[in-house]
Amino acid sequence: MGGSTSAKISSHAKIGNNVRIGDFVIIHDNVEVGDNTIIESYCELGVSNALCDATPLMIGANSHIRSHSVIYASSQLGAGFVTGHRATIREKTIWGEGGQAGTLCDIQGHCSIGKYVRMHSNVHVGQLSRIKDFALIFPYVVLTNDPHPPSASLTGCVIDEFAVLCTMAVVLPGVHVGKDTLIGAGSIVNRDVPDQSIVVGNPGKVVGKVDRITFKNQPDKHVYPWRRHFHRGYPDHVIEEWKKEFPHG
Repeated sequence: MGGSTSAKISSHAKIGNNVRIGDFVIIHDNVEVGDNTIIESYCELGVSNALCDATPLMIGANSHIRSHSVIYASSQLGAGFVTGHRATIREKTIWGEGGQAGTLCDIQGHCSIGKYVRMHSNVHVGQLSRIKDFALIFPYVVLTNDPHPPSASLTGCVIDEFAVLCTMAVVLPGVHVGKDTLIGAGSIVNRDVPDQSIVVGNPGKVVGKVDRITFKNQPDKHVYPWRRHFHRGYPDHVIEEWKKEFPHG
């Protein structure tokens, strides 16, 4: 472990090999950090509250937690997890390998998030949300959870595999967004969305299937499902499976 003498690390925390810790980091008791992880300055890991239980905050190997991020106890973040700056991840968030929470993301806890789910900056995810593998969530998207605010009757959204939620989209409580869907910028999604649908507007309306969209400069090439052509940052074994699924791109 390498780090600054200004960091405050509990003697009860478990820190893996070759972990780099920046200035003024606070790591509380119930924290486990995997090998080869970078924790930048001013982060706080393992914050506890009444909603936490005895399970530790676990950060997988080869992760990168950028400065000023705050991650609560009782969460589990898979290998290769990456944050932007000032991300907040609340208690009992279970996130698979290869996750990304961009700058100023706010994950409100008790959430289930799959592998390789990528969130850009300023995404808000309400409690009890369920987001499945490879979903892409762009800036200022909000996943809500309270159908009668303010109330204690919370019901989270469900976002299926490979869904794309464009900037400033809002998904209302309990709504199920299907696999391979495209939610247009600024849309308000107030009802369940079938697989492979395009949704636009306020209120959001299904206007077609995603396979109708082609590149403007290549009208014979389909954009969606996006894994036909976009592979940057994904592991080789995953890309190979996508190439088998779409052998002609």
